[in-house]
Amino acid sequence: MSVIVAGIGETPMGKYPDRSVYEMIREAGNTAIEEAGIDKSQITAAYIGNFNGQQLSGQGHFGALVMETLGMSHVPSMRVEAACVSGGLALLQGIEAIRSGRHQAVLVGGVEKMTHQTTAAVTGALTSAMDVEYEAYTGLTFPGAFALVAHRYFYEYRNVQREMAQVAVNAHDNALLNPTAQMHKAIDIDKVLNAPRIADPLGLFDCSLVTDGAAFLVLVSEELAATLGNKSGHRQVRIVGSGHGGDALTLQGKDSMTTFGATVRAAKQAYAQAGLAANDIDLAEVHDCFTITQIINTEDLGFFEKGRGGDAVAEGKTARDGAMPINVSGGLKAKGHPIGATGISQAIEVITQIRNQAGERQVKKADIGLTHNLGGTAGTCVINIFQGE
Repeated sequence: MSVIVAGIGETPMGKYPDRSVYEMIREAGNTAIEEAGIDKSQITAAYIGNFNGQQLSGQGHFGALVMETLGMSHVPSMRVEAACVSGGLALLQGIEAIRSGRHQAVLVGGVEKMTHQTTAAVTGALTSAMDVEYEAYTGLTFPGAFALVAHRYFYEYRNVQREMAQVAVNAHDNALLNPTAQMHKAIDIDKVLNAPRIADPLGLFDCSLVTDGAAFLVLVSEELAATLGNKSGHRQVRIVGSGHGGDALTLQGKDSMTTFGATVRAAKQAYAQAGLAANDIDLAEVHDCFTITQIINTEDLGFFEKGRGGDAVAEGKTARDGAMPINVSGGLKAKGHPIGATGISQAIEVITQIRNQAGERQVKKADIGLTHNLGGTAGTCVINIFQGE
């Protein structure tokens, strides 16, 4: 059964220490529902991504909280948690709910509020997405983990630190054209390379942001979409393929530190379901929690040969006007990483591009787009493929 994206809505991403999670939910959720042109009574389930509400805000049970905030407390809901892929997995649950025939219209979304806490508190909360006993208790953090990944990549292939810097530059350039992005600041390669080290070889500008934000979608069946019409007049977008891959939680448990098995497995599923291949994809939003991660992701997705992702960046292939535009939103690196909302926010960018509504950052060809969302140290991956009518 086909799944149609009927409505989208998100807050600007940023630091909002004085803005409540309720405000962000209302802004993004109601925007998606209104754009869908659907009565709230037609939505029969909701799937909400949230990672760290309990640790950072003392608030759990986000499914019911979201639905009451939106005036839909009668609708059954589920909080979905899978570290940084919480939003992507919430989206997958909504897709499967429609495909199964059990529901005709569902709300999927994500929300995270983080910036009101100290860096130490946020770092501590984030490390709960790795193995606490064998990794976090030894002092390892995610910058440290992905620094190890980067060094291993350098050893197996070559040093791509300059190309990693270009990844950051591209992200900031794209975010300058995105009104919902958190970071509107131009940088150059030297600034990235000379920035303070967080965990060598990763510097300040190699790392994604701490972000508050919310993002929502309304998904409907093809049959219901036909009755709703298209009041906004935008191009209809359907979800044609999905994949859900897993791998070891720990670095030492993985077959490889430079190929993320969860991505490879999820991509294989998504491409097969869509009847497409990597070279059919026009643009992608990939999980660039760190600059080295984007390079590895583009290889694992089949866009470039293994070990050649850095070359692709250097040659301009991943730029907004390149052969394979990557993270034209600004990505996690510059649009922001509101963890529970990230996977939904990625989808909103791809949908906006396919609708030809991305303004100055619009890519030339946007018929088929892919979102790639990772959790933890690449322990979980969700991929979705979107296609315009």
